[in-house]
This record gives sequence, structure tokens and C-alpha cells, in this order.
Amino acid sequence: MSPFPEAHGGAGLSAASKQHELCTVLRLIGGGDLSWARLFEGHVNAVSLVCRYGTETQVRSLANAVAGGALSAVWGADDAAGLKIVLVDGRVELNGCKILASGAGMLTRPIVTAMATDGQVMCLLDLADDAEVDLSGWAAQGMRSTATGAVQLTGIKIGNDERVGAAGDFMRQPHFSGGSWRFCAAHLGAMERLVDLFREHLVSRKRADDPYQLQRVADCVAAVTTARFWIEEAARRLGAEEDDAASIVAFANMTRMVTERAALDVMEAVQRGVGLMAFIRPSPIERICRDLATYLRQPVPDLAMSDASKAWLNSNTPVGEF
Repeated sequence: MSPFPEAHGGAGLSAASKQHELCTVLRLIGGGDLSWARLFEGHVNAVSLVCRYGTETQVRSLANAVAGGALSAVWGADDAAGLKIVLVDGRVELNGCKILASGAGMLTRPIVTAMATDGQVMCLLDLADDAEVDLSGWAAQGMRSTATGAVQLTGIKIGNDERVGAAGDFMRQPHFSGGSWRFCAAHLGAMERLVDLFREHLVSRKRADDPYQLQRVADCVAAVTTARFWIEEAARRLGAEEDDAASIVAFANMTRMVTERAALDVMEAVQRGVGLMAFIRPSPIERICRDLATYLRQPVPDLAMSDASKAWLNSNTPVGEF
């Protein structure tokens, strides 16, 4: 399941030709545990960024660290002050922290975004085991096992070995937005597991012939299958890069909409079909719905929707070919 190229001991899952396989892996992990899926997706994203924009030395360094048990991630969320690269007594170093950092205290080789004089840059860090971490603020309804929190990074030296790529590479399209299909794949895996659990519930309680439950089952199967078609196509388009960047991003943004709607519909149908038992721990349905509802809250969903709509309205592409 390693995203590293085969030359570095991996399975090459971050390669353009392996996006379908990566989609399957993310679905399977998402069906098992969304918190682990979140951590793995972040790890894949970080490795992909280093392989795409980093040097051969950086790729080798990260691969060796991961082979030794390290885990990577992309920490991009800032507090009001933001993480900056500053000059202190002739030494270039970080000043500030990262918030909403998944895997805080567990992983040691994250990519962080920071503002430098030439713009936003990526830094590949090698954190000490005793890095200052605060998990007290992570009181979300779900995704509790992601160990999400704030990490203090002030004083960490930044040199050529730490800087990955050039300023602006992190948000370079189509990969910045086009890669959103990966977390959608994790969501899909959780949806599929919910539907499987719903079937087990109905069959075990001999309620599979109830016409209202049959309607719910049909709706759920249609929703997850539709989402899968969109997600796999979004992965294929990003991997192939046959279209221009704007089209790839627009399709990925539409995929986010389809996936979110499907997940919300599936959760509602399963919870209504199962009843109160779907809300009582330790039901796996309760855990999956709690985690999925939280994980669905991705940044700027309305902007993603409106940008996708504008992209189609401003084109001459027939809707069937979008």
C-alpha cells in the first residue's frame, strides 16, 4: 500500500497510473476506520507532494524514514498569526504553530505550509518525539482517534533540505483541488460499510421484505454506486491529465458535492431504517455515522460548488461530456 515509487521500495500508489488502485485502498480503509483513512490519506498526499515537487534526496530521505516506521502528513491549517519562516540571529527558522494537525504527537515527518518572503512554501520536517503538542482542543463529535491538535514549531531550522519545491507549489492546480477525490474515496468506503451493515440488520431481523425498507435499500445502493462512478472518474481524470487543469478541478469539485449528498442520504436512510439502535454505542453504525458526519466537513464546500458551476456555465461543453 506504499505510495512511494517502486525505486524507493513502494508500490507506486502515488503514480498517475495507479490512481484506481489507490482509490480501492482508500475505500477499504475508509470502510474499516475513517480515522485511519484520514491519516493514510494525509500520508499519501504528503508523499505525492514530495515526489512531485521535491528533490531525489528528499524523496529518499522520507522513504527511508517511513521504512523505519515514520508517518507523514500535510499540515496546512493556521491560527490567526500563521506559521512563518523568519530570520533570527542569522538563522532561518519557523515561527508559529499549526492547528487541526491530524496525527499530532504520532507522526514525525510532516509537510507544513509556511509564509516566506517569496510566498507560501512547503517544508518537510523531521520532528523530535517530544515536540510540543496540544490535543485538548479536539472535542469534535467524531474522528476522535485522529489525534488532531496544535503543534508548536517555533525555532525549527529551515534550510534547502527542508524546503520542498518552489513558492506556490502547494496550491498549484490541478493537483491541489483535483486530489480531493482521495478523501471522497474514504467517505465512500464508510458509506459502503453502512449499507452492508444495514443489510445485515434487515436480514437478521427478518425485515428484508418490508416495502419501506426495500425503498431505503434501493436508495442507498444507488447513492453509493453513483458516488463510486464519480470518484473513480475524478481519480482517472487527475491521473491522466487529459483535460485542462480547470476542467479537472471542476469535475473534482462536483465529485465532492455528489459524495457529500450521497453520504448524507445514506446516513439518514440507515438511521431511519435501523431506528434507535443506530444511535447507541457500541453499534458500528453509530461510530461510522459519527465519524463520517465529521469527516464530511471539508473546507469551503460552497465555493467548490460555485466554482464548478461557473466552470461549466463558462464553457461550451455539453453536460453529457462535462
